[in-house]
Amino acid sequence: MRLRELAHARTGDKGDTSQISVIAHDPGDYAYLAEHVTTERVRAHFAAIVRGKVTRYELPGLGALNFVMEHALAGGVTRSLALDPHGKCLASVLLDIDLPDRQRPPRA
Repeated sequence: MRLRELAHARTGDKGDTSQISVIAHDPGDYAYLAEHVTTERVRAHFAAIVRGKVTRYELPGLGALNFVMEHALAGGVTRSLALDPHGKCLASVLLDIDLPDRQRPPRA
């Protein structure tokens, strides 16, 4: 299963730092996302571009995880030669992470 089946994402940037928030479509999926969308998994997924630290912030009240990736934008908007210097498409890339299939209880 792809992450996009359970969540959507938003991005932001500041200099050479990219921030991606992963927000569960259904609040009941938050615990599953928190278990499987780890800092290590995100770091590995972006290994080709992230040169710094990846930090995860948990926002259970919003059903969201916020990942801050340092040194991820090839120098930032004013210095990068990347086609997407803001890193807006990184949310879509993150949503392609494969997650273990989840057995969902039948809806009442």
